[in-house]
Amino acid sequence: MAASGRHVGHYIQRNGRFLRVNLEGLWSNRSFGWTSALQQQAPEVKKDASESIVIPRKKTWNKIAVLEALASTVDRDPTAYPYQFQDDPYLSPRTSSEFKLFSLSQESGRSAAKFFVDSNPKFFTKDFAEPHIPCLMPESVSLRLEEVSEEALRERISLRKVTAAVDMYDQLLQAGTAVSMETTHDLLDLICLYCDRNPVQEGGPQAEEAEEAGEETKGRRGRTRRDIPKTPWKENNNAERIFNLLPERDSRCYSALIRGMVKHGAYAKAFSLYTDLLNDRLTGDVHLFNALILAAPELREKYNEKWELISELLNQMSQQKVHPDLLTFNSVLKALRRCGYVAKTKALSTLNEMKAVGISPSLATYDHILAAFYKSASSGPSNTEILLEVLTELEGTRLTCQDPDDVLFFSSAMRICLDGKDLELGYKVQNLLEVGDNWRLLGDSYQQSIYYGRFFNLLCMMEHIDVVLEWYRKIIPSRYYPNPQGMKDLLQALDTDSRLDMLPTIWKDIKSLGHDNKPDLVEELLALMAREEHSPEVQESFAACALNVKSVCDGRLSTEWSASALSHITTLLLRANKTQEAWEVLLVFKAKNRVPSEELLNSFLSACHSRGDSQGAVELVQLSAAFCLPATSGLASRALADFHLTEEQRAALSELEVAVESSDPKNQQEN
Repeated sequence: MAASGRHVGHYIQRNGRFLRVNLEGLWSNRSFGWTSALQQQAPEVKKDASESIVIPRKKTWNKIAVLEALASTVDRDPTAYPYQFQDDPYLSPRTSSEFKLFSLSQESGRSAAKFFVDSNPKFFTKDFAEPHIPCLMPESVSLRLEEVSEEALRERISLRKVTAAVDMYDQLLQAGTAVSMETTHDLLDLICLYCDRNPVQEGGPQAEEAEEAGEETKGRRGRTRRDIPKTPWKENNNAERIFNLLPERDSRCYSALIRGMVKHGAYAKAFSLYTDLLNDRLTGDVHLFNALILAAPELREKYNEKWELISELLNQMSQQKVHPDLLTFNSVLKALRRCGYVAKTKALSTLNEMKAVGISPSLATYDHILAAFYKSASSGPSNTEILLEVLTELEGTRLTCQDPDDVLFFSSAMRICLDGKDLELGYKVQNLLEVGDNWRLLGDSYQQSIYYGRFFNLLCMMEHIDVVLEWYRKIIPSRYYPNPQGMKDLLQALDTDSRLDMLPTIWKDIKSLGHDNKPDLVEELLALMAREEHSPEVQESFAACALNVKSVCDGRLSTEWSASALSHITTLLLRANKTQEAWEVLLVFKAKNRVPSEELLNSFLSACHSRGDSQGAVELVQLSAAFCLPATSGLASRALADFHLTEEQRAALSELEVAVESSDPKNQQEN
């Protein structure tokens, strides 16, 4: 049996080989499109086998690569609060004021904790973090070297102890000890950076003073806060004194003083010192010229003269063979913003020169160019065309911060879109912002609020209400806390697209955002609900919303009811057949010394007639008489004619009618 099985297998193998050979011959005679490719596979396989296998180098991953990979799989949750508040749910802000309060409180606590850790490093010696996190470990903030030496001077410089470093330098000079030029450079940089004052330490007592100074300069127009010197340059300060004591001065010493003078507002003195540098036959560096270019517009009054001074500095850079960098061209463009009409003629040529030398523009570059061509008072198509070209060039680009002014681009670009009412361009700006981590270039919370406020305003003006509400749920409150004007824009968008049925829902958001104490916003909401009649279901929701508005405002002692707001609430209650609640609101008119309109009183009388409430009609006429309104006579006549009254009620109304007619000045003149 086994032998017969072997014979059968041998027979199948031989016939199978014969069949395969015949089929290959048959296929070779037919013109299949892939025959040549099959014939080429064999030599290619042999060739690949003969080559040596190259093992790729081992890729080294950073310590947070896994965290970055996991983070890339998670999208932003639009319903969640900002990440900085997720550690403590109790401190989850609901309003813009709470956001500012909680964020400042959190930062203050962090600064106080770091100040305590740095002041007491002996209590924080163990490091449990893996990998090591340097910022969580205490920094050395106390002086360890007390002897008079250059090492002690460098220690004071590294710890930013300006006064202590100057004292140590003076002691070294008195002891006859020479200080190296490198240490002298660092000392001059420190003194000029902080204008001969000790810097504000984190958690120190001077923090509040610095914040107050920042708030004072925040509202000045034309220049950002970082451009306005907080501490003016003092004549013959320690930087100038040490500079004059130097036996030899190099360009680095001149550069330190000139940059410090420009930073702290001594522009004329900076140019005078630059003249001394040229007289000593020295050349400046790129940082020196960047500072002088920024200061040039401060020394001239006419626009042409300002540009001539900037052009002269650029020519001197070329003569001294100083290569410009990105900040050089950005400084030129920033200075052009204060050169009036000259900016338009020179901005684009500066950008072309920048690209010619191989320097890629940053967001600050484009921001300065947009500022040169765009004026809010004279918006035109050319302005949006320039922005469109910029966005087309930057489309899909992952941006990095290269200039401190980069964070101003997005808010400026959205302002142009808003003023030009260009929704498509606004979407392009938003799409660029959503690429990668470009959202980090929005700046601080203040700049972020400005950007999203303008974007939301543009949506409310130009977009369909369904899309507006979609963005509303997407960015509020995770990215943006709208101000009262933003909520007014939303109310107008709802009115434009006839979606007033959503006003009660918007009122809940107004309360949660803390804007229920804004009388103009609340009154506009009530006016939209009371402007026209709707279906019974909508009127019922409007009446409930009006009662909630009244209860919320009554719970605040500072509430001042206006006659129009009370009239709107009364009208909404009457339309929902809530006559008793409407009557209570009418009593508030009298309590707050507000006068109801004749139309409102007639509407209330009609509501009483539909219910057959004769007593309510009498009380209404009595209330009108208490206000001494001219409409009292007409109301009394209408009540006498339309209502089934008792004799007492008729007598009371007739008496009021006669009393009003007798007190009417027109009737007295006729008599």
